[in-house]
Amino acid sequence: MTTTTGPTAARPAPAAAPVRKARPGPRSALATGLKYLSLVAACGVVLIPMLVVVLTSLKTEREVATTGPLSLPHDLLNFANYGTAFDQGRMLPAFANTAFILVVSTAGTVLIGSMAAYALDRFEFRLKKLVLALFLVATLVPSVTTQVATFQVVNDLGAFNTRWAPILLYLGTDIVSIYIFLQFIRSIPISLDEAARLDGANSFTIYRRIILPMLKPAVATVVIIKGIAVYNDFYVPFLYMPSSDLGTISTSLFRFKGPFGAHWEVISAGSILVIIPTLVVFLALQRFIYNGFAAGSTK
Repeated sequence: MTTTTGPTAARPAPAAAPVRKARPGPRSALATGLKYLSLVAACGVVLIPMLVVVLTSLKTEREVATTGPLSLPHDLLNFANYGTAFDQGRMLPAFANTAFILVVSTAGTVLIGSMAAYALDRFEFRLKKLVLALFLVATLVPSVTTQVATFQVVNDLGAFNTRWAPILLYLGTDIVSIYIFLQFIRSIPISLDEAARLDGANSFTIYRRIILPMLKPAVATVVIIKGIAVYNDFYVPFLYMPSSDLGTISTSLFRFKGPFGAHWEVISAGSILVIIPTLVVFLALQRFIYNGFAAGSTK
């Protein structure tokens, strides 16, 4: 065996030159600048009104009338408006009424919506396509145009000026939740229903033991959407519960608006009190909220 020596011997390959990153062109830098500028503008649109509300809630009535919206109050620890809003606005009964309406309406929406979606997807009956089409048409009809007839029905049922009036309306008009549940149920294999029927399960048992446990992402999505809508609604409680004893958090804030003006410092303090529970719930359940929306968007 011979070895090659001398100038013909194999030489080590030269080291590779370092790869230089291409510098961003003017268009890329402009796009990046516009992206961050839009993000800063979006944050300003969201945070500046909140800052105005917080500063106004710490001002006196004279300061609200004589200073600008972004000017600092004389006393940053002036929490008198919060006490006024909580006491005179009767916020504690308002929170109790809102919680009762929210829990009953959300639970009823989940049960009714999931059952209706289960029946529409798993059962065959006449005029099934017509029922689905009518659901779609009902979503296109503005609810304001039917308020006269709706008010007469609620009044004839004896539910006017009671907590059950908004509950009945929230349960009977949530067609969007039915469509959300319907999309999720269509992704569940029918073979699971057939296997359960071979074991002797009836339709309700299949719904309770198989369908409903597999609808947890849909339930989370519906609870989020429905809960936000009920918590923020003003029109239905104001129209169907005019009594001051049945006020919700939205109608309680409206009491500080008089015929000759509004006490904006007290309204701002009440708004902060209303925002705090939703902020606490969001921070505690943000993982479930994001998962619910992400699952709902992929189905």
